[in-house]
Amino acid sequence: MRRLPPLNALRAFEAAGRHLSFSKAAGELNVTPAAISQQVKLLEEHLGVMLFRRLNRALLLTDDGQICLPALRDGFDRLADAVARIAARREANVLTVSVAPSLAAKWLAPRLDRFYRRHPDFDIRIDATATLADFSSDGVDVAIRYGDGNYPGMRVDCLMTEEVFPVCSPRLTDGADPLSDIGDLARFPLLHIDWAGREDDWPDWRMWLAAAGFPDIDASRGSRFTHTSMAVQAAVDGVGVALGCRSIAADDLAAGRLVKPFDLTLVPDFCHYVVAPERTADRPEIALFRDWILREAGVDPTAATG
Repeated sequence: MRRLPPLNALRAFEAAGRHLSFSKAAGELNVTPAAISQQVKLLEEHLGVMLFRRLNRALLLTDDGQICLPALRDGFDRLADAVARIAARREANVLTVSVAPSLAAKWLAPRLDRFYRRHPDFDIRIDATATLADFSSDGVDVAIRYGDGNYPGMRVDCLMTEEVFPVCSPRLTDGADPLSDIGDLARFPLLHIDWAGREDDWPDWRMWLAAAGFPDIDASRGSRFTHTSMAVQAAVDGVGVALGCRSIAADDLAAGRLVKPFDLTLVPDFCHYVVAPERTADRPEIALFRDWILREAGVDPTAATG
């Protein structure tokens, strides 16, 4: 067992000895000069020696102080280095994943508990944004992108395709005046999703109603949301009928919070992809996450590339 003086006293002496000033040491440690002086006095009493010569306008190290300071400074440097190594090791086990907010909230986040149970030494940092990740500057390790999979310089694995179909609260399909056939949609609020940059490749109510053979129903009515999860939640709350997608609505459908009133489903051309730069894609922590998330989507990781 090492019998050491109090750590605060050692810190106070090291800072004061380095600056040769109680005031500067106090500023560094965010305490008062009187507190530094008191801690140094306690250390001198503990050691039984004087560490400073206190002059009117100067502070000088005694011979004992000069012997003690270099070794103590080296000890604090070693301690700081050890803490930095631990922090760096911890940071190495944190994976930053860029994913669209709705997919993060409604699909990825509810599954993270299973990841942590399998991999307790790793943490996931979710960067929920609709902005495409810039792997060279924003610290993102893996992204989940919805698109055509043409991402030069990237390892790309298809996570899941999408299906788009109407969803609503079961309250809307029950009662005295229920939603029972497609024509009834003219009487119910339609919930829309305004996906910036997705106007041409994401099905909307106009497209779905035309495919269903009801192009005359006004497809412009109802509230608009910037995130799919917001529209789906409004549908859960009985506000109206949302044109939801399988990935976002699946858990609410399984729990009975939503129902699918009609069978007609539209399938967009694009897919959700797991994307990472080729230069880092085989890092153990990235490969571990990629294999896990692909299995969560029911995909065999050994056959997912492309």
